[in-house]
Amino acid sequence: MICSSARIARSLASPSTNRTSALRPAILIAAVAAMSLTSAAHAQWTVTNLNPTGATSDAYGGFGTQQVGSVASPITNAALWDRTAASFVNLNPAAASASFAYGTSGGQQVGVAYIGGLTRASLWSGTAASWVNLNPAGAGDSSARGVFGNQQVGQASFGPNDFRAGLWNGTAASWVSLHPAGASRSIAVCTSGTQQGGSAVIGGSSHASLWSGTAASWVDLHPAAATESFVAGISGMQQVGRANIGGSVHASLWSGTAASWIDLHPAGTDSSWATAAFGTQQVGFASTGGHSRAGMWTGSAGSWVDLSVYAPSSFSDTLANSIWSDGTTTYIAGSGFNTLTSRNEALLWTQTVPTPGAATVLALVGLVAARRRQR
Repeated sequence: MICSSARIARSLASPSTNRTSALRPAILIAAVAAMSLTSAAHAQWTVTNLNPTGATSDAYGGFGTQQVGSVASPITNAALWDRTAASFVNLNPAAASASFAYGTSGGQQVGVAYIGGLTRASLWSGTAASWVNLNPAGAGDSSARGVFGNQQVGQASFGPNDFRAGLWNGTAASWVSLHPAGASRSIAVCTSGTQQGGSAVIGGSSHASLWSGTAASWVDLHPAAATESFVAGISGMQQVGRANIGGSVHASLWSGTAASWIDLHPAGTDSSWATAAFGTQQVGFASTGGHSRAGMWTGSAGSWVDLSVYAPSSFSDTLANSIWSDGTTTYIAGSGFNTLTSRNEALLWTQTVPTPGAATVLALVGLVAARRRQR
């Protein structure tokens, strides 16, 4: 359990006579955890420009230390980075006229390649030569939008206006349709490996959707107050995305049911959208006056942190599209519009999460010693 620093202070200042010394280590550990979290909340972010020289780029996804997206110079190529612009890898298949990478996980990347005028759901393992065509048999077009472990999710078209959400396990033949009964179209854009998120159009309105591997498992996450909704990211039991409330798009958070919906829309903004989640954190963007600002939440509208302030001042608009952390470093991938170059450029926000130093620990030991003397 993590306690607030205020609660710890009250515990130390107003001891209960029936507490035992066995609680003292727990108090110390909780205090260290609380002070560590407070330091992390105020830690600075470092922003790295991933854009190759002379190109236009966007980062759409990230996992581990890898980021994926697209680089246009002049044609658009699926892109892979590892934290620096110099690490850029062109994933465009030899036969493709253009390509995009939307997600990465465990050394795999997914996206779409344009082959002979048709879109093909695509899977890579770090190089252009590793490209795998995931287009299902009978599908005219397809795209892969998310990946986790060996599961890929996306959409395939089987006729005019017949677009179906589905998943793969590494091959075109593994395609499984997630298309719910009664939906006119559907798409899956994210996966946790066991659950998939996206949307299904029901009665002409997009409904935020959650699946567990089959079309029959479909869960409608559409909030009662919304006119349309969409799941864009998934992490554990959390889903994030957007919902249109009263004509305004609001960043949204769910935990498996429509009733669990939480409105993340920051006060004073015109619109907002949550794009990805990891652990207890969510990222996305909020827009005011026609300009978008990348940001992060921790489960509530009031927790909004504006990440755009850490980008170079020449960036008028920013977006955050993915988040991942190993517990010591947090990576947020996205993009921004650079007014100096008049183009979109892929960006990476990095934050090293501080740990309590020796001085903090010694101060807390002193508090516990003082508490002991008061007995």
